[in-house]
Formats: sequence, structure tokens, C-alpha cells
Amino acid sequence: MKNLLKFSLLLLMATTVFFSSCRKKEVSATTGWKYNSQKWGGFEKRDYEGQETGPNLVLIQGGTFLMGMTEQDVMFEWNSIPRRVTVSSFYMDETEVRNIDYREYIYWLSRVFGETYPEVIKGALPDTLVWREELAYNEPLVKTYFRHPSFDDYPVVGVNWKQANKYSQWRSDRVNEAILVDRGVLNMNPDQKDADNFNTDAYLAGQYTGDVRKNLKDLKTGGERPVRFEDGILLPEYRLPTEAEWEYAALALVGNLTTEKDENISDRRIYPWDGTTVRYQKRDKYHGSILANFKKGHGDYMGLAGNLNDAANVPAPVRTFMANDFGLYNMAGNVSEWTADVYRPMTSTTLQDGESQDLNPYRGNIFKNVKLDEDGKPVEKDSLGHLVYEEVTADEAANRQNYKKGNVLNYLDGDESSEVKYGTGISTLISDKTRVIKGASWADRAYWLSPGTRRFRDEDDADRTLGFRCAMTRTGSAVGNDDSGGKHFKSKRRKRRR
Repeated sequence: MKNLLKFSLLLLMATTVFFSSCRKKEVSATTGWKYNSQKWGGFEKRDYEGQETGPNLVLIQGGTFLMGMTEQDVMFEWNSIPRRVTVSSFYMDETEVRNIDYREYIYWLSRVFGETYPEVIKGALPDTLVWREELAYNEPLVKTYFRHPSFDDYPVVGVNWKQANKYSQWRSDRVNEAILVDRGVLNMNPDQKDADNFNTDAYLAGQYTGDVRKNLKDLKTGGERPVRFEDGILLPEYRLPTEAEWEYAALALVGNLTTEKDENISDRRIYPWDGTTVRYQKRDKYHGSILANFKKGHGDYMGLAGNLNDAANVPAPVRTFMANDFGLYNMAGNVSEWTADVYRPMTSTTLQDGESQDLNPYRGNIFKNVKLDEDGKPVEKDSLGHLVYEEVTADEAANRQNYKKGNVLNYLDGDESSEVKYGTGISTLISDKTRVIKGASWADRAYWLSPGTRRFRDEDDADRTLGFRCAMTRTGSAVGNDDSGGKHFKSKRRKRRR
């Protein structure tokens, strides 16, 4: 009996070792060479679990929808003609970027660049003077809205399009740095100065080393190596959403699927919720409640004392009101939001065959490559620690079939092949610096709550009604990593309170 038990244990151990070795020594289906083996050359194939969900992000599962106006065009602008498009899966911020989030950004800039490059901090500060008006007493908001802790959880305003993009880039680097610290690759280094700061692109290009704790094992040499892009550890960049992404996420038509197996949506939406009213319709304790922060009528920003409808005469905290069916807050009302797109009245980007771009439509591409030296390596990073990029030239793109130059903002809408020329001050307010803004603000009427409406503003402008939120590209499967929609990034140092 004892011998039988020993034999069973030995057999179990041998089976475990066999299957473990099979997993570790996976073989290439095309060459027969073993992956992850130093003896076989060290080519690595990771056991990749899927893209992590970065802080404050929600997975927006992509799909098809009718982009454009969903109600009468009372402004008679005809700048949002409905057309069917598909949006790839992506991630979107649950909320607008808050004052405290942006102050964290200013603090980091001051700590890293304050002594040498004070102009960097000055250029990043929001314009708090947007609260001033000739015939209104808003001076207290000039002093308090951005910096006072009472407004920590309110959306940051007074930030122009360029500033919002730079914040998004900074956020990408801080999140990726936190990932490397949490994985034990780098030690936290709060003493970074000037060009010696963590930048994702510079790190991947070998131009930033940091305070290394323990690098990954290098199967080629048997030593260690830094994290590479191919490891799938670092996240894609935070960025502004495209107009199509923003509108798709705001409508959240996923909530109107008839059944999980059908490809039918029961009804279109005027707003990010069902129905034709801005009040909650279900018969429960929330019945009749206002669903967004907007201006109800002339002189009515929040209702009557004792029974305030939206309880906000200016922006409200970012998690006020109900989230839509994607879990996103304030996709109607509170503040309007920047998107990545260059504005053109004719939204459907025309292709050579007369059709419109129906997959991830976007106007705003300026194709760039990393600037290389004579040896084909990236040139030295700039004084702020960023890699140097240069626009693709016509000569470089001459043999391409899919594009012919780097700057295509005016493709079929302002270049030599178009009949329309856009330049501010010529005959229109629209130029290549004009960006699409989406969503209503606290100072807008209900008409603008519809996600299909669109307006524009110069990228250098800021306003008290205008904020932003970030998005991130989804890599790999469109449905997420599992039923929860993705493995969530959990940093001991960056937990967010709910």
C-alpha cells in the first residue's frame, strides 16, 4: 500500500513537471524553435493577460452607431448630418479631469522644471480669469475655483486644447512610471529634475534609465534588460478622445440592446439616457430628478431655494448625477469638453470614391516619426526629457499608397484638391487651429445636451464652461480581457476614492 502511494505521488509530480515544462517551452508553430529559451536564441513570447485598465478609465466596447444629430437642427447649421460609422473599442475617463488632478500636474511640473524652466509651469496654468465678466460679480471664483479645496472634485476649466494635450501626455508617463515601480522594476524617484525625468518614449528608446531596482531577465544574454514595448507592460498613451469616440461613449446605446444575442437596438437616444425629457422617469425615489447640470431657462441655473433642481449654478462635482450605461458621468451638462478633431462644417470626411470614412472617422492627423541620427538611432532627447519628432515630408511619403504627406488636416477640405480654403480672418472663423467641442455645459440650454450637437473653438482659447476628459486606445480584443471588461491597474500609491 505504501509503495502504491509513493508511486502515485511520483506519477503526480512527474505529470506536473511535464505540463509545467510544456508551458515554459512553447514551440513556434512555423519554425519549431522553442520560445523563451536561451539555448534556442532567447526569442520571447509573453503569457499576456491583456491590457490593464488605467486609473479612472472605463472600457468602451466599440461598435456601429448613427453619428450625428438625433433631433431637429434648430440652429440650421447642417454641420452634423447623420451617417453610420464604426468606432473601435477604447477606454474613456469615468469623469472630467478635476481641479485636484490638474493641480497635481502643476505641482509635478514645479518640482521637476520649476528652477530651470519656470515658463513651463506658467504655460500650463489654467486661465482663472475666464470667470470675469463685465456685468457679473464672479471675482470670488477667480481666486477660489481652481485652488480652494472646496472645489477639488469639480472639473478643471480655463484649460485650452494645447494644455489639455500636454496634461494627457504627462499623465501617460506618470501612470507608466507607477506601473514600473509597482512591478519592482524601478524605485520611486521624487528627485527627478529637468531632462532627467521618466518619459515613456525616452525610456523605451534607452534614453532614460532611472533608479533601477530589478530589470527583467534577458533570455538572449542571460543577464538583465529594461522593459520593452513588446513586453506589453506599459500602457498606451492617454489622449483626448476623437469626436466620434466622444459621441459614441456619450450615447451609450449598449443600454438599449434588446437581448445579449441580438444585433438590434430598441431605440435611438436624444440624450445619454432614454426618453425625450431631461428628468428621471422611473417611479422610485429619484422620479422627476434633473439628470444633468444645465441652464433651464433665462436666469435659471439651479432652480428654487429649498428645492434646487441641479444644485449647481456653476460646474458641479464630477460624480454628480447618474452615470450613463457605459458608467461615464456628465456626458451631458456640467462642462463642454475638448475633442481631438479639427472642426469642419461637413463632418463626413469624403474619400476618393465619394464615400465617407466609416471606420474611426477623425480629422486631425499630422504624421510624425522619431528624428534619427546618422546611425539610425533616435537623436538625443530635448531639454524637458522628450524624444524629438519630425513631420513626415512629401518626399518620404512619395511612394506611399495610403498617404502622400505628413500634415493632412485639410485632406479633401482645404488642400489643392479641394474647393474650400480655411483660414481665420479670410471669410470664416474656422482654421486648422479650430477644434471640435462636444457636450453642453452648466451655462447651456437643454438643446446642447444631445451628444450629436457640435461646436468649435480655437485651440488656444479657454473658457469657464469648457473642460476635458482623457481616452486611451484599446489594444487586442475588442471585448476586453474577461467579463469585467479588463484587468484593472491597481497601484498601492495611486488608489482613487470612490
